[in-house]
Amino acid sequence: MVKLSPEIVAEMKKQGVFALATASKEGIPNVVPVGMLFVGEDGMVWLVDNFLKKTLKNLQENPVASFYVWNPEAKESYQVKGKATIVSSGPDYEKAVAFAHSKKETLPAKNLVKIEPAEVYYTTPGPHAGNIVE
Repeated sequence: MVKLSPEIVAEMKKQGVFALATASKEGIPNVVPVGMLFVGEDGMVWLVDNFLKKTLKNLQENPVASFYVWNPEAKESYQVKGKATIVSSGPDYEKAVAFAHSKKETLPAKNLVKIEPAEVYYTTPGPHAGNIVE
C-alpha cells in the first residue's frame, strides 16, 4: 500500500466532489461523482456507498478504482489508483455509517468501499504530468 502524503490528504479535505472511475470485467469504463470519499484511520481511502449501482457492480467484478484529487486552489493535482474492497459489516463499516449519518441522517450508507492506494501520479499540467509521486 502506498501512503498518501500529508499534502494529498490536505487537498482531499478541500475537495467536495471526486470523480471515481471503475471498469466492468469487460473493461467498460464508468465514472461517477462521489462526495463521501476520505482517508480512514487505517490509511486506506474510504468511500461511503449511498447510491452506487454500476460502480458497485463494477467493483464486485473488477475490484480496482481510480480517482483524482484536484481543487481550484491546489498547486498540484493527483490521480490515485488502488484495489477496492467492499465492506458491509464490522467496526469500520459502522464508523462509515456514523460518518454518513452525521452528514445527513437519511443517507442509506449501504456499504463501505475501502480503496488501498497502490499508485499515485501527478496530473498537473507540466513536465512531471503522468509521473509517479514518490
